[in-house]
Amino acid sequence: MRAPVHCSLHHRRLRVSTLLLTGSLVAVAWLSAWPPARVDALGDDTRVEITGLSLAGLPEPLPTARRRLAWEVHRRTSVETAPTPRRVQPSDPAFFDSPLLYLAGEQAFEPLPEADVAALRRFLSLGGMLIIDDSSGGESDDFDGSVRRMLSRVLPEEPLAELPSTHSIYHSFYLLRRPVGRVRGPDALEAVLRDGRAVVVYSRHDLGGAWARDNLGNWRRTVTPGGEDQRELAVRLGVNLVLYALCLDYKDDQAHAPFLMRRRGRGPTP
Repeated sequence: MRAPVHCSLHHRRLRVSTLLLTGSLVAVAWLSAWPPARVDALGDDTRVEITGLSLAGLPEPLPTARRRLAWEVHRRTSVETAPTPRRVQPSDPAFFDSPLLYLAGEQAFEPLPEADVAALRRFLSLGGMLIIDDSSGGESDDFDGSVRRMLSRVLPEEPLAELPSTHSIYHSFYLLRRPVGRVRGPDALEAVLRDGRAVVVYSRHDLGGAWARDNLGNWRRTVTPGGEDQRELAVRLGVNLVLYALCLDYKDDQAHAPFLMRRRGRGPTP
């Protein structure tokens, strides 16, 4: 027996865009909590894009990381993903097309222009979610310092705080105990919570470093200290983040929680 999770796959994305463009419809999709096989969805087809946030002077360290995560989300769940997700700047008309933005970096970047700060604040206020990934894995504070300065301007009254292990992000699809990426990193993610919902999630674990492959299919970076088991957990965290971004009102008491608990011991654990 499969336990459904009631998530609006369109709703979170369209909440960002329909305040600007009217006439959009909300489709309801059902996601099964039984990993890792694909599950069926009801409702209209949707293609979710893991959109990269492009900032001036900040290169994306591993451009294939988002493509690989999109493929894993498609393979493991009922969510249809865009296979070649774009990068957008805050001034781009497509900035509000997706419910999810992913920003990765390993170096300092220049302060955002006021117009970009306002656009990012509006994106988050309309229901969007920003995932920030420190690709240095905490080995440098350059990117970290720029991120914190940026967020202090975008959300001056909502600082980052440690995300508790009980938060829905850790069981939106897979049941996880803690975050890991290319490195084991801190025991917790950081987040900006608004009424309990994470609008910004910040990882210093180099998640993309665990996801990315080269054009020949080889992993781009070695995962330490846990090797391939740790890489699998990093992929699972990525899947959880994407599904959380799509579930507008994800609750801690979803009906599928007992089913996830029964399967907690299967596969690698942190």
